[in-house]
Amino acid sequence: MSSSTSRPEISADLIDKMRSAFRADTTSLPAMNAVSSTPVTRAALSRDVASSVDLSFSVHLPENAITSQNRSGRCWLFAALNTLRTPAMKAMNMEKEFELSQNWLMFWDKLEKANFFLEAILETRDEEVGSRIIDHLINSPIEDGGQWHMFVGLIQKHGIVPKAAMPETDSSGNTREMNFFVTTRLRAQAKQLRDMAASGSSDKDLRAEKEAMLAGIYRMLSVHLGEPPAEFDWQWRDKDREFHRRGKITPKEFYDEYVGIDLDEMVCLVNDPRPGHDYGKTLTVQHLGSVVGGPEITYLNTDSATIKKAAIRQMQEGESVWFGCDVGKHLDRKLGLMDLDLWDLDPVYGEHELLDKAGRLQYGQSLMTHAMVFTGVDLDEDGHSRRWRVENSWGKDAGDKGYFQMTDAWFDQYMYEVVVHRRYLEDGLLKALDEEPIVLPPWDPMGSLAL
Repeated sequence: MSSSTSRPEISADLIDKMRSAFRADTTSLPAMNAVSSTPVTRAALSRDVASSVDLSFSVHLPENAITSQNRSGRCWLFAALNTLRTPAMKAMNMEKEFELSQNWLMFWDKLEKANFFLEAILETRDEEVGSRIIDHLINSPIEDGGQWHMFVGLIQKHGIVPKAAMPETDSSGNTREMNFFVTTRLRAQAKQLRDMAASGSSDKDLRAEKEAMLAGIYRMLSVHLGEPPAEFDWQWRDKDREFHRRGKITPKEFYDEYVGIDLDEMVCLVNDPRPGHDYGKTLTVQHLGSVVGGPEITYLNTDSATIKKAAIRQMQEGESVWFGCDVGKHLDRKLGLMDLDLWDLDPVYGEHELLDKAGRLQYGQSLMTHAMVFTGVDLDEDGHSRRWRVENSWGKDAGDKGYFQMTDAWFDQYMYEVVVHRRYLEDGLLKALDEEPIVLPPWDPMGSLAL
């Protein structure tokens, strides 16, 4: 144990020095008085920034009615489905209030995650309880969050349905209790499988038991979310008041007929500037996924300028862009504004050094937390981006009737990934997709899920 001389305490003299310095600074007392009676983000809000919000964009796609994920972490599903409902609405000449069922995909996501988790438990059966990998796996086996390729796996396997075919339930919009009880069951099942493996059970017996376990999870999810239909009747009246009847249709047929986008042609670009994480390389994360046998989660690491260029080109061609960012930083929810200059904190806290983007990833200060959709961008005379228009899933009371605005400087610091079509990337960058990805450990920040 180190001695007290090598680890000095906070002495009375040091406290006196800090007290004197605080009192000597003419900004300290006004800051204390202000923040003691109002949140610091209100007290430090820059009125110049708040009053300069401009809702005009040089590239601005037609926008649909805003959606709400309510008290759930399904932003990645909402954002992805919001990019797909536009072509579906175009194919059916639908009103902008049309939605695809987020509850449908949530059901299959939970069930697939349960299977993915139990398979990971079998794969790591020789690991000691308390090891870092086991602790990681059992921490949150069916959390609400996800990544783009998890969405692709769900669509390719299960298809989609209109919201009317599987509407929201209380648990789909408020997932805490459902997640608690399903997680409780899964952790008990993990112990049971590990105990069976330790006692010499065969792979055949272990997987037979796993199937029985999944049947119990299916029942729990059906109780909370409703049972997903194998097929449904589809008919609708379009915005010209013309009636259409398709009749019986399966979820995969619905996707093929009314959306039809080849999701394998979409590429997930990320910006990971940490030392040793070279641009032009692909990345993946160990034990990250949901659909066993589905597409591997693959990121193509590149610089922020390349990501912007691809996103702008896609919107200029009339297509919105799914993206993931660290939404909680420099955000005013009411204004719907993401701006690095949103708060003037130096007079409140005093000047201090801040981490750069790589440092924030390395020291746990930032990672991707939320997924949304770009529906517009404002370009200057030279074609460079200034501001970005964002479709969120927090309901219509936030921002501009649910739409947010992001400054270009904020994009550079807190944007982590976008999904674009391959055609918007240069051939040299696409070649990296044919290489074996660098495998990151399960707890790497690039493995975070949009919640």
